[in-house]
Amino acid sequence: MRPSMKLFLFMLLSFVFSNQAFGQQSLREKTFDQTDKEMAEVKEKNAAVLAPEAFAKATEFYKKADEEFRKGRNLDEVRKRLKQVQNYLVRCRETIQLAEVALKTTISARDDAISAGAAKFSDVEWVKAEEKFVEATKKLENGDGKSAKTKGGEAEAMYRQAELMAIKTNFLTPAWTLLEKADRLKVEKNAVKTLNKARELAKLAEDLLRENRYDNSEARMNAQNAKYEAAHALYLNEQISRFKDADMKFEDVYLLAEKPIYKIGKAIGVRTSFDKGLEEPTNDIIAQIVENKNNLKTALKIIEKRNNEITALQEKMKSMEGKLGNLTVTEQTLRDKLELKRQRESLMREVSSMFASNEGRVLRDRDNIIIRLYGLTFNVGKSVIEPRFFSLLTKVQDSLKKFPESSIVIEGHTDAQGSAENNRILSEARANAVKQYLLANMGLSQDLIQAVGYGELRPIESNETKDGRAKNRRIDVVIIPSWAKSASDL
Repeated sequence: MRPSMKLFLFMLLSFVFSNQAFGQQSLREKTFDQTDKEMAEVKEKNAAVLAPEAFAKATEFYKKADEEFRKGRNLDEVRKRLKQVQNYLVRCRETIQLAEVALKTTISARDDAISAGAAKFSDVEWVKAEEKFVEATKKLENGDGKSAKTKGGEAEAMYRQAELMAIKTNFLTPAWTLLEKADRLKVEKNAVKTLNKARELAKLAEDLLRENRYDNSEARMNAQNAKYEAAHALYLNEQISRFKDADMKFEDVYLLAEKPIYKIGKAIGVRTSFDKGLEEPTNDIIAQIVENKNNLKTALKIIEKRNNEITALQEKMKSMEGKLGNLTVTEQTLRDKLELKRQRESLMREVSSMFASNEGRVLRDRDNIIIRLYGLTFNVGKSVIEPRFFSLLTKVQDSLKKFPESSIVIEGHTDAQGSAENNRILSEARANAVKQYLLANMGLSQDLIQAVGYGELRPIESNETKDGRAKNRRIDVVIIPSWAKSASDL
């Protein structure tokens, strides 16, 4: 047989087999389509838990129908199997409707336990609650509504307990861990007051969670303070033990306490004297800090006034430029520089207008431009960018395109909750996620963009308030324009 004929037969057979496979897939979709939709619907409504027996039967017959179809059995037999599946799916829907009424409060308790992470933080209690709930739904399937409600009530109590334990574990584990360590090290011998304070704060947080597990801001604050005081007690124990081992006297301890106050005073120009104790030099330092703060406010007002004067002079100069006929080389250079400055300011305003107030704010740091992305948030402890923020990052891309050949630094920042090292690692991961997104979508050079994580080191607001912490958790996109890399033009 000639090679050309062999090639023709090969192509013909490939076409036939391809058509057969396509036809088989098309036939399956036509046969199973309605059943697949109904299966998806009951799965979405949690049929495996709310109607376990009917759903198990539906799944069993569905697998048999699928197996018979793949083996090429008679389609009428396959359709009979699918009819059995649909009959059980009807029972699933009926039982789900009953459960949503008869076991409404239990379902609500289960949803709350899921939201609290009970499966992770109180897994034993969660499994027991799930088992009890399945017992209730099986009773409901078999028509025993009374027993179903009884077991549902038991499951509800178990879900609520699992939820509470999950919330406690999530909030209090760091403090509990440090308190256990303190007990092992017998910290109460050296720092009993601080240790007791930590225990009281932990108990208060636990009581607050028990009383109102949903309004937990006060409990969270007490849990964090308990963690701090426990760590404080451990530190005091270590230092006091060291003092005892070194046979240090009270004089040595006082002299050590004076050193940091002396250093602070020296740094801000305050002469510190300790002949009357620590309070007087401490008050002197505070007074100097307050004075410096007030001086800074005054200086900022003066700067603002000077900027307004500069703006007025620029406007006046603009008016005068039209009247000047022959400009010297120096005057022409100045006008060119002013025009360049106006162009850059116009570019800043244009970029600022691209972001809504809840998305971000555009700032200027000398020649650098900072896009502060308030609207880009991450799940707790995560660094994955959710699709809902892609439109915001598209605006960032559009902004970056207006500064060609610029260097870009993606800065990650967090609030002060958690450990400093974990915050630094998390902030760096989030900054790197934004960097990788921009690299993937803009074709930037690796040499022009870097990611840095500062953790909690550069707050812009106080970490003592919820709003302050929210503003401190941010991504800053710092643009270093090409003109900033050389000598300043202005």
